[in-house]
Amino acid sequence: MARKSPRRTKAARSSSSHRGRSNMAAPKSIKTVGIAGTGLIGAGWAARLLFRGFNVIAYDVSPTAEERLKAQIKTAWPSLEALLGKPVKKGKLTFTTDLKEMASKADFIHEAAPEREDLKIKLFRDIDAVAAPHVIIASSSSGFLPSNLQSQCKHPERVIIGHPFNPVYLLPLVETVPGEKTSEDAMLRAGVYFESIGMQVLRLKREIMGYVCDRLQEALWREALHILNKDIATTGDIDDSIVYSAGMRWAFMGSFLTYHVAGGPGGMRDFIKQFDPTLELDWTDLKFPKWNKELETRLVEGCEAQAAGRKVSEIEAKRNAVLVDMMKVFKKHKIGAGLVLDREMKARKKTAKAKS
Repeated sequence: MARKSPRRTKAARSSSSHRGRSNMAAPKSIKTVGIAGTGLIGAGWAARLLFRGFNVIAYDVSPTAEERLKAQIKTAWPSLEALLGKPVKKGKLTFTTDLKEMASKADFIHEAAPEREDLKIKLFRDIDAVAAPHVIIASSSSGFLPSNLQSQCKHPERVIIGHPFNPVYLLPLVETVPGEKTSEDAMLRAGVYFESIGMQVLRLKREIMGYVCDRLQEALWREALHILNKDIATTGDIDDSIVYSAGMRWAFMGSFLTYHVAGGPGGMRDFIKQFDPTLELDWTDLKFPKWNKELETRLVEGCEAQAAGRKVSEIEAKRNAVLVDMMKVFKKHKIGAGLVLDREMKARKKTAKAKS
């Protein structure tokens, strides 16, 4: 599929980001959410939604996927309770291998199929042919252009990108991206929906491959591989360089605000004066290093050494516990992901009080 040049769309002309709304209630028309694909991302969506009282109808081509889906939801549940307490109301999970059943019953649909553009284009075409015209179809793709994904749909105006981050049931960011034919109404309604399930909406002005966060992560990943390929440091050393320094700031400040503070009293104006703003320094390789067996060995063996015999599930559980504690700390300081948690906790209390 040929790539199209990113263009500014009608859906992006009014605002570059979806601002927080005082009304956190979910759109009344959205009660059952469809999920196409039940891998790591699809299961993450399911856990996030079920915990917040939405019914979920999950579709996968494999009948054995249902068991794995339920196991992943079970893994996610303790972390959700640790973050938010017991659910006010638990949604109902339904599994099907019939795409038409899912698409016809859903009020909002998350596509979470494997990251193959041809597969996603066909899937969007098939879902679009069945789902009611007002139902938004959001792709969880981490990089494809929505204009390509909506290219074979009869109702392309309701197709958007709704890109989450792993673990989907805990991390609050979702990048929403309009395609060339996406409507402003679809973007706005999707924003309200995502906020209602405890997410922070980052609305791109226009489409671009890789969106925002993954482009930034990709740049860091490339440089890390070059350092490893040149045998400058181990995978553990490279990770430590982030864990014990920049990563701590990035968790609540990001790059621009970090450098603004580094400029001293004059902020970014003085930072530019102190450091070469052209960045014409020999500090980056950018492109991936040529893949070779030695690099692969360093990468695999380095990561296994870092794991120190721990299973991936053990590392995942520790990650989740740390993320929960971090978000609670951020809530205390009214910053970053803590603001999203605070917003949802207040809405939950309001809902619980209304039902009592």
